[in-house]
Amino acid sequence: MNAEILSVGTELLLGGTVNTDARDISLALAELGVNVYWHTVVGDNPARLTECIYRARNRADLIITTGGLGPTCDDLTKQTLARAFDRKLYLNEDALADIREYFAERGRSFTDNNLRQAYLPEGSIMLPNDCGTAPGCILEDGPVRVVMLPGPPRECVTMLRNHVMPYLQKLSGAVIRSHMIRFFGIGESAMETRLRSFMDGANPTVAPYSREGECWVRVTAKGANEAECEALMAPVIEDICDKMGDLVYGIDCASLEERVLQLLQEKNTSLAVAESCTGGLLAQRITDIPGASAHFLGGVVTYTEDAKVRLLDMDEDLIAENGVVSMPVAAKMAKRVRKALGSDIGVGITGWAGPDGDDVGLVFVALASRGGCFVRRLQCGHAPRPRIRLIAASNALDMIRRYLTGLDV
Repeated sequence: MNAEILSVGTELLLGGTVNTDARDISLALAELGVNVYWHTVVGDNPARLTECIYRARNRADLIITTGGLGPTCDDLTKQTLARAFDRKLYLNEDALADIREYFAERGRSFTDNNLRQAYLPEGSIMLPNDCGTAPGCILEDGPVRVVMLPGPPRECVTMLRNHVMPYLQKLSGAVIRSHMIRFFGIGESAMETRLRSFMDGANPTVAPYSREGECWVRVTAKGANEAECEALMAPVIEDICDKMGDLVYGIDCASLEERVLQLLQEKNTSLAVAESCTGGLLAQRITDIPGASAHFLGGVVTYTEDAKVRLLDMDEDLIAENGVVSMPVAAKMAKRVRKALGSDIGVGITGWAGPDGDDVGLVFVALASRGGCFVRRLQCGHAPRPRIRLIAASNALDMIRRYLTGLDV
């Protein structure tokens, strides 16, 4: 199955709204082994949208649209698609009941323009909206299938996962499963060089991905059932993990911080952090995860030298002798915050985030525990401030992971 994703909305063209729907749909279709060959973005203009629809139906057998299903006058996706496929719109009573129920449960008034959302193309399959008002639908026209999804990302992804993916899975006649292996401490090109031999397989397939500060590979298999898929993937995953060693931080985990919190829970270990150039990013990433308070005792942002002295009882002579961005200062920050909050592990981060100065990108990350103190020196170069902060926080998480799993920090 070859797919085109057609995103509708003038706001996407103006740059004020990031098109995360196309990304999320592409990732989901990759799990099903569906080839996405085209991403198209078009404004809320019926003529241009019609042109895009005709182009898509001539080159793709699966068209997935996002946006333009709402109650306002510029929401024209269903109407335009219905005309392009020579279908009339009709009032779907189930869709209308769902919309009325949504408003009633929230104590809101149902206005007449919401009736527009309940009209669907004749012969289409209604897709319930589990967290919004606008229903989606699937239109089948010979070999071409059109899936219409709402634009708000939460509604789009929920409908895709709950209703569209099961529909597409049945069409394929096979079961497709995948696992994501995540690495930290290696770049995309180096990872691809190590794993190149794994990427030539037809079943299972191995696909590389690069994210800010880390890399992933997705292993995907197609089989008659889930057990067959897992049997195909197991030796490949094992070989990849053996090849990459301690660079692997997890399989199917959501993030590096999630893996760290999992390890803190498994080891019944507490953590406290003292941050400077990261401005609290490390603490934010950890506390974004529900349940973090059981093992994350807290943190302090000591952004200035004075804050380090006042809040962490740092020695002014130590700072003067070594510089505020130095290995001794990072180590002392980790030790002091550990002592102040009574945690098993303390982390200290200090660095130059720039943009000016000869030492921009120089960061020291320290981890203090009962067993000693470890410091990692990073040279991020003249990277943008957000990237330096991200790299520093990620390295701190990696050091915690390594410490808790008995690896070299």
